[in-house]
Amino acid sequence: MTMAAAMQSRTADAPARSKASRIAHVDIVADLAAAEPVWRGFEGPGHLFTPYQGFDLLGSWQRSVGAQEGAHPFVVIAFDAEHRPLALLPLAQRQGHGVRTACFMGGKHTTFNMGLWNAEFAAQANAVDLDALLAPLRDHVDVLALTQQPLRWLDQQNPLALLPRQRAINGCPLLVMEPGGPPASRISNSFRRRLKSKEKKLQALAGYRYHRAVSDADVTRLLDWFFRVKPARMAEQKLPNVFAEPGVEQFIRSACLAPRGEGRVIDIHALECNDEVIAIFAGVADGKRFSMMFNTYTLSEQARYSPGLILMRYIIDRYAERGYQSLDLGIGTDDYKRMFCKDDEEIFDSFVPLTSRGKFAAMAMSSLNRGKRLVKQNQVLFDLARRLRQAFG
Repeated sequence: MTMAAAMQSRTADAPARSKASRIAHVDIVADLAAAEPVWRGFEGPGHLFTPYQGFDLLGSWQRSVGAQEGAHPFVVIAFDAEHRPLALLPLAQRQGHGVRTACFMGGKHTTFNMGLWNAEFAAQANAVDLDALLAPLRDHVDVLALTQQPLRWLDQQNPLALLPRQRAINGCPLLVMEPGGPPASRISNSFRRRLKSKEKKLQALAGYRYHRAVSDADVTRLLDWFFRVKPARMAEQKLPNVFAEPGVEQFIRSACLAPRGEGRVIDIHALECNDEVIAIFAGVADGKRFSMMFNTYTLSEQARYSPGLILMRYIIDRYAERGYQSLDLGIGTDDYKRMFCKDDEEIFDSFVPLTSRGKFAAMAMSSLNRGKRLVKQNQVLFDLARRLRQAFG
């Protein structure tokens, strides 16, 4: 990595911690292209990361959405004494109200946020390592707002869980799938029968089928439909259309078209017939976990047959048959998620002050998120907040 690529290149070998931490050097990179070779190296075997932190996904978000929002790349890379990469934090820096904040790239569009880690280093990381990792950031950032982090990923603890943390605003319902288990172990026989009864109505439609979009033409056609239908669905619920925000459509189209392994960075699954698209679910997969990102279903009379639930059954069976261990439908407590996901992924937030100015910002952010969580957990308060939002929407 060249000196021009790094905002700062500092050693983390203060006498008090050089003997305890493997981190010898930290680069802060403001150029995605300069960070790309090391970043992609973290996406190979022997590393711990979620598919939401892949370079192609977050690079697309930064170019299309982050830049529009005034977020600047702030990629933190830690190395050992032999200059082997140990950790990468895919952050973006923002400035507002006189406070410099660094948060994970991806904004509203990533269910989980996490660093990318050398798996061996992550398993042994301690508080001294985190101090060595974060100390060089103090010249550039007042507060770290590290939200929606999984406590564990693939049975390994997230090293950033060693930082001060609190429960996230929302939880994430999770379906744990038994490798080689029978279909009833993931969806009960009674629920399957109900869905099959509904599906009979759809099966009568000419050309009815489930499939994962493979060709660019299919991806583009399904997204064209999604961006027509989703705004109407969100308007029905009196929700703001986040997909209309600057750069979001471009980001989603780019990620859905970008190849990754045997699929795409974001894979689209669909139910359709010859006359119409009936439902889609789109998400990310990494060989062990599928995570849903966005979905919608038809505005036609076919909606009465629960096409979203039928499509979800197909997706669950597809990934279970390929040896996946778990599946989630994203952050939130929507009733349909609980129909499939009986467990919970533990999610946390960390607000870490790095300067005296950052202490007040961290306290404010922490209190705000605790308040939002309180509202979410109290049905009376939640209903009141929803009515107020609709009234003033």
